[in-house]
Amino acid sequence: MTRLTDPTAHHATRRRTRWLPLVWVVPVAVALLAAVVLLAIWLRGQAPVQEFIARYPGTTPLPEGAPVGIPAWLGWQHFLNGFFLVLLVRSGLLLRKRGRPPARWVRGNDGLVRTKNPPWKIGIYLWLHYVVDALWVLNGIVFVVLLLVTGQWMRIVPTSGDIWPNAVSAALQYASLNWPVEHAWVNYNSLQVLTYFGIVFVVAPLAVITGLRLSSVWPQRAERLNTLYPASLARAVHYPVMLAFVAFVIVHVALVFATGALRNLDAMYASRDDASWLGFAIFAVSLVVLVAGWFAVRPEVLTPIARRTGTVSR
Repeated sequence: MTRLTDPTAHHATRRRTRWLPLVWVVPVAVALLAAVVLLAIWLRGQAPVQEFIARYPGTTPLPEGAPVGIPAWLGWQHFLNGFFLVLLVRSGLLLRKRGRPPARWVRGNDGLVRTKNPPWKIGIYLWLHYVVDALWVLNGIVFVVLLLVTGQWMRIVPTSGDIWPNAVSAALQYASLNWPVEHAWVNYNSLQVLTYFGIVFVVAPLAVITGLRLSSVWPQRAERLNTLYPASLARAVHYPVMLAFVAFVIVHVALVFATGALRNLDAMYASRDDASWLGFAIFAVSLVVLVAGWFAVRPEVLTPIARRTGTVSR
């Protein structure tokens, strides 16, 4: 006799299994965070640590001629980078489910191209990932060029060996919930410099290099190249890189609000050294756009856009 199963009960069990890790992950994370804070507070009470912080307050001087302030173009770059990252993370998570795509996009080939290259057929979420990835890389190139042209690179590139002990000092001050004295409009603290440098010049290039290796445009017939740089290696790095971006965004946003929200948002979004509500208002609007972008990643929204560059079939 065949045993009948209830599909509704099956889906409910899958949902419970999906969220089950949070039952123990969240309490463990909170306990670890509390332990780190208590340890940092205890360390700051020790005389040698106090002397260390007095010697290395957490900030290193900028090179001579470094620009002061955050220009408007950096605010726009900040928003665009965040918007593209939201779409990349959203589409990347959907791709990791490895289910059947709800729609497929086929590149529109005609004439001589059709005789030489077969149609490029990919899932709609992978199409979005490729398109946004290209826009994100283009935005990154513009960002790096503007950094070099305007001298803003001096604010996020380490130029002194003292940055390492100062970064440790800043981390200890953050962990003890006694924020380091800083003025980000003039100079980032050493921990921020190292973090921003790592994101811009290490993590972002890793995302591009590994994503390119996993994409359909990679030359699959280049045997020697593929042996030196196998897809398994790129796949093993690509997902942790995405997690690094997510972790950075969470910590970055939390510290923006914890260390003076109005002043930080005014600098980042309104390009002014003030504590008005203008920066907060612009941030609120941008947040609505980011949330809308996250929920807009669905076939009903993507299909009309994808049809402008090819054919979409369900």
